[in-house]
Amino acid sequence: MIIDCHAHLVPPALLDAIRASKAEFPSVKLIEDGGSLGFAFAGGKPTRPVSKPLTDVPGRLQWMASNKVDRQVVAGWLDMFGYELPAEEGLRWSRLINSSLADIAKAEPKFVPLATVPLQDGGRAAELLRETHGMGFKGVMIGTQPKGKGGVLDDPSLLPFWQAADELGSIVFVHPVFESGDDRVHDYGMANAVGRITDTLIAMSRLIYAGHVTRYSNTKIVAGIGGAALPYVIGRLRRNYSLDNKLGDPDAALAAMYYDTIVQDPRTLRYLADIVGADRIMMGSDMPFPIGDLAPCKIVEETKFSEAERKAINGGLAAKLFDM
Repeated sequence: MIIDCHAHLVPPALLDAIRASKAEFPSVKLIEDGGSLGFAFAGGKPTRPVSKPLTDVPGRLQWMASNKVDRQVVAGWLDMFGYELPAEEGLRWSRLINSSLADIAKAEPKFVPLATVPLQDGGRAAELLRETHGMGFKGVMIGTQPKGKGGVLDDPSLLPFWQAADELGSIVFVHPVFESGDDRVHDYGMANAVGRITDTLIAMSRLIYAGHVTRYSNTKIVAGIGGAALPYVIGRLRRNYSLDNKLGDPDAALAAMYYDTIVQDPRTLRYLADIVGADRIMMGSDMPFPIGDLAPCKIVEETKFSEAERKAINGGLAAKLFDM
């Protein structure tokens, strides 16, 4: 079974549900755009509109068939997570997204959903995480910045979420947000080229040094886009740890996490495997975004792996984590 561990999907029914229930979300401004929707949360900057590839289910299934992908792990779209919303409204918003993802996964079993939670409030995020496990979700995708733009994942207010994830054995897929947290990357396409990397690197490094990765060891943390730059800077992370051993151990953390293959270079993927172990890596596409890898089996085939390692990367590990 070939499994794509990293993709994004906005079920078409979700847009209809949002339009129908807009009175329930006074802090969400809907922006109609060519039959699609953009959003402004709590008076903030409008998002991009939901693109057709995010909602095109027949086109996605055709892509999966042409790439021989049997199952796809699908999360929502980070722009829509609404971390800027007031906590109770954010809880209802996340429930609406999760309900649509659960429905489309029931209708099309090729899709394996990851939930979203209102990360702006640790207690409510923990509450909803427990609820989604009861619905059959195996885990959650979270953004790197729990205030939409700003905030850190090791904030003490988020401890209830991390404790719940550990108790439940949740998969927690950490994904960069659109803003990246650095205005210098908003030229030359650099938000995609490097902004996603630096955003993920900073968020994951904080989780590592805070001790969360090893403390909540029953949580299956996935560091997206090949772990960002973590494998490349492990020596520097280790050196910093040696100067202050009250910090979490970066070597232990990297060995405990999971990673996708979205690095776009076989040499880089081989290096990732050398640092963290090929048994911690899962094939992913970041579909439908062009910066991702829309021929994701190719890099696994071109990288120097044993046949057993390829089988694990292409689906064996994901099948185990998601209990498929």
